[in-house]
Amino acid sequence: MPLTTIATNTAPEPVGAYSQGRRIGPFLQVSGQMAIDPSTGTLLAADVADQTRRVLEQVRAILASECAGWNDVLMVRVFLASDGDFEAMDRAYRSVLAAPFPPRTTVTAGLAPGALIEIDVLAVRPGHPRPSPGRLPGGD
Repeated sequence: MPLTTIATNTAPEPVGAYSQGRRIGPFLQVSGQMAIDPSTGTLLAADVADQTRRVLEQVRAILASECAGWNDVLMVRVFLASDGDFEAMDRAYRSVLAAPFPPRTTVTAGLAPGALIEIDVLAVRPGHPRPSPGRLPGGD
């Protein structure tokens, strides 16, 4: 299966040695996104709720460039600069995504200066066969 780099001008260009995402077969991995204005390349100076909404819009744009959306997301990873931002982030997250929510892991991590949140996702492109769960080794 060929490995394809995802690049769209509707989300910020990478600020380091990484791509916006990668696709292999039906799988899409979107790189961690911070609240960067795609037109200026500057970090949004805002609270965690506004940064969360901005980041989710960027992730949505990258997914859309591959004809995918939130319903195709298998997993979300959220990195917060502060444990105290969890509730505000969760409220903003719920204002953008609808139930049933994809599985999510949220951790506190050291982020770039000024960044309060970073989010990455793993998705499966629509129209591709979804991997079957099968049986786990050693299962009944």
